[in-house]
Amino acid sequence: MPVISPTRAMERWTVRIDGSETVFSCAPIVEDHTAARALPRVWAGRGLGVPDVDLPGLVAALGEVMKTPAYWRARTPGSHRPGATSAWSRPRRDPEDGFVYLTGPCGRPTAGSGYRPVYSFSIDVAAVRDLRIRLTAYHRAV
Repeated sequence: MPVISPTRAMERWTVRIDGSETVFSCAPIVEDHTAARALPRVWAGRGLGVPDVDLPGLVAALGEVMKTPAYWRARTPGSHRPGATSAWSRPRRDPEDGFVYLTGPCGRPTAGSGYRPVYSFSIDVAAVRDLRIRLTAYHRAV
């Protein structure tokens, strides 16, 4: 399971590649009862929410994934799971909580509904590029 060495640009993010999935982890700023407010949020199989202050680090982490052989193998025709490259939606910012939300193939679908704070989440390696494009365009526009 390859682990991507953290860069300064990745900030609080760490990444490992586990087969056809990329697992992103975000270290909380504080380790107490308020940590959940700053963690990424995932609606399993449906979407992702990231604090807007963490977007540059996540974009950098996505870029590091795209430099790996695992990413390029996943991009070859016939090498990924059906639906793995499903498009991510346009990011939208919720001004009340300071999070940027996107719908897309994040995590594996579960029976639960709604966004939940998580320390880590997975994205199919083949879906990394589309997410990076969406977040980069959003970040440059704001």
